[in-house]
Amino acid sequence: MACTVTLTVNGKTVTREVEERTLLVHFLRDTLHLTGTHVGCDTSQCGACTVHLDGRSVKSCTMLAVQADGCAVTTIEGLAAPDGTLHPMQAAFREHHGLQCGFCTTGMVMSAVDLVRDNPTPTETEIREGLEGNICRCTGYHNIVKAVMAGADAMNGGAVKAAAE
Repeated sequence: MACTVTLTVNGKTVTREVEERTLLVHFLRDTLHLTGTHVGCDTSQCGACTVHLDGRSVKSCTMLAVQADGCAVTTIEGLAAPDGTLHPMQAAFREHHGLQCGFCTTGMVMSAVDLVRDNPTPTETEIREGLEGNICRCTGYHNIVKAVMAGADAMNGGAVKAAAE
């Protein structure tokens, strides 16, 4: 059975017909062609599908598109400025080599942005705990943590470095 859903995705209102059982991750990737949101495990274990729903990070493989009706969704494509300038967290991941294959990176970045919104000056331990729902199979997480620290610092105008000194 098909339903009509209307969401605001990356600042643009979209209305589409979807099957009731369509997962949000598949709606984003297959219907809207926003392929930065990855399908990793389909069981909410890896975090590769993390997006922001009304400003909070959610795993888009655990919810139906119809559940997001009327909500605002931000994907990794929506973090950068319209002119292509990277979000501070995206830039930090790039600068601090917080990725290897890149498959988990979008989920890591989306989760990290939400973490820093809740905790503007996270410690290394708080970052590691805050990213527990995101799995990277390539790295030892060291550069990911460094990237999140740098991203937090950039998002908060140097408050993280100042707090550490």
